[in-house]
Amino acid sequence: MSNDVRGARPLLFTPLELRGVRVPNRVVITPMCQYSAKDGYVNDWHFAHYAQFAIGGAGLIFTEAVAVEHRARITHGDLGIWSDEYVPGLKRIADFLRQHGSVPAIQLGHAGRKACTQRPWQGNGLLNRADIERGESPWPIVAHGSNAMAENWLVPDELTGPEMDQVLDAFRSAARRALAAGFDVAELHGAHGYLLHGFLSPLSNQRSDRYGGSLENRMRFPLEVAEAVRTVWPEDKPLFFRVSAIDDIEGGWSIEDSVVLARALKARGVDVMDCSSGGILGGATVAAKPLTPRVLGFQIPFAERVRRDAGIKTMAVGLIVDAHQAEEALEQGRADLIAIGREALYDPRWAVHAARELGCDPDFELWPEQYGWWLTRRAPLLDKIRTEKKGG
Repeated sequence: MSNDVRGARPLLFTPLELRGVRVPNRVVITPMCQYSAKDGYVNDWHFAHYAQFAIGGAGLIFTEAVAVEHRARITHGDLGIWSDEYVPGLKRIADFLRQHGSVPAIQLGHAGRKACTQRPWQGNGLLNRADIERGESPWPIVAHGSNAMAENWLVPDELTGPEMDQVLDAFRSAARRALAAGFDVAELHGAHGYLLHGFLSPLSNQRSDRYGGSLENRMRFPLEVAEAVRTVWPEDKPLFFRVSAIDDIEGGWSIEDSVVLARALKARGVDVMDCSSGGILGGATVAAKPLTPRVLGFQIPFAERVRRDAGIKTMAVGLIVDAHQAEEALEQGRADLIAIGREALYDPRWAVHAARELGCDPDFELWPEQYGWWLTRRAPLLDKIRTEKKGG
């Protein structure tokens, strides 16, 4: 039985307490790279992009992956947080989101061996002569090992002990800057073939030291990153971790591995597992040889399994397009938060539209007052027109 029928408020629009942060509803805008920064700085595109989701009623809004080091960028268009100079631009976004009722969140990322590539609409491959002529030259990259992502791709330098300490310091410093910028939630990007996922997956991690081989060893550096960030991220603020719950390739990272990782992260202060999948050998969210059918909500079972077996809150993401689909996942205890990505690009007001669809906002109270008062005046007229049309 749906929530609106039984008279209770839908779970999708029930607040969630995470440490000292109250998320007003369970609709989350997932991180989506815009590849539109110059030298790492926020610009008007980013402000308008994130502001529309707050106006649209989302409870929790993530920035795209923000690079913790200059060499950690995926493309020249990535946002940065490796310097204090980036704090004011990010703060402008965080302040606006909070002022309009949403919780501001930031994703901290390091691209690893997927760094130094073209923007998707410029080819999504290696930087070439045309890119260099635009002033976008390649840079040296580092990763879990010296194995390239694919044939003819850049070969990264394998991180050694002192260099790994530098990366840990970069994540710590990034978390401090995120706090200074006013974000209430931080997420570590451990998915889609980027640095931390490169350590986790047996398909990519070929190290022979204490950071390679066994599952325990492959988890070691991502766990160290979580520990490092937790030392500076306040106790009253939640920490998320995005995981590719499966590599979706034979012999790769498995859902069972994700459960083990989630338990270990929970013990180190991670509050929510953001359950995506794939990307270790292909594009950001598509495996080279997919085994899992791409159907609506195809990743919800990953969030459900991790939530149940690891005893940690989870966020479901991936082809969630409908309010009733999202509500059903919450009602069935399959996830605690629902992340919307490309569907939010298609409909930036997905959250308030979902509330109407679920019957919990008849008077447009979840809309900004600048909009709601207009819409409440129009609603009776629309109802009258529809009634007359049916009668005719």
